[in-house]
Amino acid sequence: MVLLFAQAYSQVLTGKVNDNNSKPLPGVTIVIKGTTNGTLTNANGQFSLPSKAGAQTLVFSFVGYKTKEVTVNVSGTQAIAVPTVTLYEGNEILQEVVIQGERRNQFSRKKSAYVSKLPLRNIENAQVYSTVTNELLVSQTVTNFEDALKNAVGVDKLWASTGRDGDGAGYYALRGFSVQPQLVNGLPGITNGIINPSNIERIEVIKGPSATLFGSTITSYGGLINVVTKKPYKDFGGEVSYTTGSFGLNRLVLDVNTPLDKQEKIYFRINTAYHTENSFQDAGFRKSLFVAPSISYKVNNRLSFSLYSEISQAEQTNPTFLFLNRSVPTEWNNLAELNYDYEQSMTSNDLTLKTPTANYRMEADYKISDQWRSQTVLSGSRTQSTGHYSYLWNDAMSAVVDNVQPGASAFINPNSRTFSLNVRRENGITSTYDLQQNFIGDFKLGSIRNRMVVGVDYFSRTVISNNTAFAFVHNVDPRGNVVNYDNPNTNPIFTPTLPNNIETTPTYLTKASVERLLSNSAPVNTRVRQNVFSAYISDVVNITPALSLMAGVRFDMFDYEGDLNTTADDEQAYTQTTFSPKFGIVYQPILNQLSLFANYQNGFTNVNPELVPSDPNNPTSDLVLRNFDLEQANQIEVGAKTNLFDDRVELTVSYYDITVDNKVIGFGPAKVQNGTVRSKGFEVEVNVNPFDGFNLRGGFSNNDAQITNSPSQPELANTRFGGAGPEMLYNLWANFEFPKGALKGFGIGFGFNGASEQNVMAGEPAAGEFMLPAYTIFNQSVYYQGDKFRIGLKLNNMGNHFYYKGWTTINPQQPRTLLANFTYKF
Repeated sequence: MVLLFAQAYSQVLTGKVNDNNSKPLPGVTIVIKGTTNGTLTNANGQFSLPSKAGAQTLVFSFVGYKTKEVTVNVSGTQAIAVPTVTLYEGNEILQEVVIQGERRNQFSRKKSAYVSKLPLRNIENAQVYSTVTNELLVSQTVTNFEDALKNAVGVDKLWASTGRDGDGAGYYALRGFSVQPQLVNGLPGITNGIINPSNIERIEVIKGPSATLFGSTITSYGGLINVVTKKPYKDFGGEVSYTTGSFGLNRLVLDVNTPLDKQEKIYFRINTAYHTENSFQDAGFRKSLFVAPSISYKVNNRLSFSLYSEISQAEQTNPTFLFLNRSVPTEWNNLAELNYDYEQSMTSNDLTLKTPTANYRMEADYKISDQWRSQTVLSGSRTQSTGHYSYLWNDAMSAVVDNVQPGASAFINPNSRTFSLNVRRENGITSTYDLQQNFIGDFKLGSIRNRMVVGVDYFSRTVISNNTAFAFVHNVDPRGNVVNYDNPNTNPIFTPTLPNNIETTPTYLTKASVERLLSNSAPVNTRVRQNVFSAYISDVVNITPALSLMAGVRFDMFDYEGDLNTTADDEQAYTQTTFSPKFGIVYQPILNQLSLFANYQNGFTNVNPELVPSDPNNPTSDLVLRNFDLEQANQIEVGAKTNLFDDRVELTVSYYDITVDNKVIGFGPAKVQNGTVRSKGFEVEVNVNPFDGFNLRGGFSNNDAQITNSPSQPELANTRFGGAGPEMLYNLWANFEFPKGALKGFGIGFGFNGASEQNVMAGEPAAGEFMLPAYTIFNQSVYYQGDKFRIGLKLNNMGNHFYYKGWTTINPQQPRTLLANFTYKF
């Protein structure tokens, strides 16, 4: 947005803007109400603004702060000093004005209204979190959510998005525990597919158990991932962007923002993207159409309404996973022994899943007084999976092929070092509903400043499943060669007769052939619902400007209704209640520049009862209901944060120790609740902007996650548990853009990310180990940034390094990839 200065104005208004800690606020927008005449505060919070004579109302606005209006009487021809204006932190969600100007440290935006449900700056927050900004995503030409999260310290992909019913989103390791991205703008936002990055303003990775403010159903003991979306703003603007690249990548993005009324109280923004991409393997693709309309209505300075929505239509093939057998010793211990053909998908483009997704969030924000405001938020989501989901399972020592369809031949598998392809028809829907009421205060009791949130929350999730059972298709070896078929429907010209009959010609998997396999498999029909009723309070108390204490607690009542389509599981329905506390302390030896912090955080999990055999050694014995207590996680963390040289140097160093008691160990009849796990480690994150044009972001994490107690399975003691990911992770991205001169606008970026070796069978005592090697992946970009356009090239995985991810699985990652992008701004 360009603010115009009227040349005829003879008077000048000067002044300064501070926050409520008396720290100057740079970049604050000051506009004379009813005009386009305005300016921005400089690095010291000072401003100078031409004005006409008479009564003038100045409007001060800044993202994350409450808008303030000040009326001054202008007379004479001399500069008029406006008394120092203080802005108080407010609701980040309602961004009234966006100014594109010089901003330092563009790869970090460590101020959030979501992490603590209060607008705290990072340096005064006792909790650790990482942010991945839109500027960083643009610098790296990011086209998918997985690449975006490579910038978050201590986060590593375990499992690519499968699109399957219930939990089809990607899984990531965070502080030794698995987590899925299930939070959007601080509220539940469920997805079963791939998150589109085009509407991301930033990603917040909130570290540690966070049940006090966010509950247990969408968080993990390691933390949670919150996606902050782009919001409407005042003025007209937008951009169109096209990216193309290796493996058939084509991506078109359009982002348009406009006011809808002459008074500019209603702002509308729509972000849309179309994406198609093939696999680097012999088969595989994904395509999606994404639309995100949003609208904000500022009724007056006290009341605002907002509506944000995201609608996605996507289709993809199943990513290639080799599932290793957890119940018997692994047939291979590393990739060299496996002799895996990296380029074989072992599937076809005819077997796909469609994953339509819709999320919406409606908010009413009301300023009760200068000290209190009310925030009422309603959110909902609906995800669906339809199509065919398949997976490859290591047969190991299994002798007889299971799940033989009528008309097929059952025979002894001649080769246990193979993977069976299994497929089912998906037809599932997951829907959520959440209603929150928050009262947010910033007030003083005597001389003690309090920032408080008091809220109530109702969350409901319903999972409807009409999936079929899995059907066996055929066996393949790690090179992708078909070893045998168990059902002639998959290859009509081949009928097995003897155990040693081997067919080496791969079958082309079609929908028709798979549907013949599934013709006698009746779909299940379940509808499972759970409800959570919660109330919470959190208060940050400034004993002095340099010393603050935080305390919070949540009351949580979990209501599991079971399958609503049958009464057979009524005895499995249950209700559990618990309290979840949280404490923190922050001391700033150098105010607003250096803080020392410590926190205690709590998390918990409601474990559903299960019907299991009364005799664990006899699977056919009578079923009995087994109930479980709450799992409880407790974290202690200490560390330091800096914000030096006017936001040019941000550093966070922390050590954490998480213990989970009453951990459920094992699966099925062997599942027992007598385990204890402990995850401890340290993290370092740095964001620096030492001089104009240069930004650097990097991080390192080390995690030691072990099962410390397992009476039922003593062989698990002192072993790393499943889903913990690699012990060491590291990442760096540096970007330099010439800020002036003949080369102004030209830029170059370079970085890397990597991990230590990983045993993907950790936590599976019967399986032994399978080690994925350590890796370091290098990436580079070059670009030119003009006033209205940007053109750039990006090379990912420069060394064409073959590397893998996994969690009892082996999942190959993208080889060398070249991307080209053109963006036009208007």
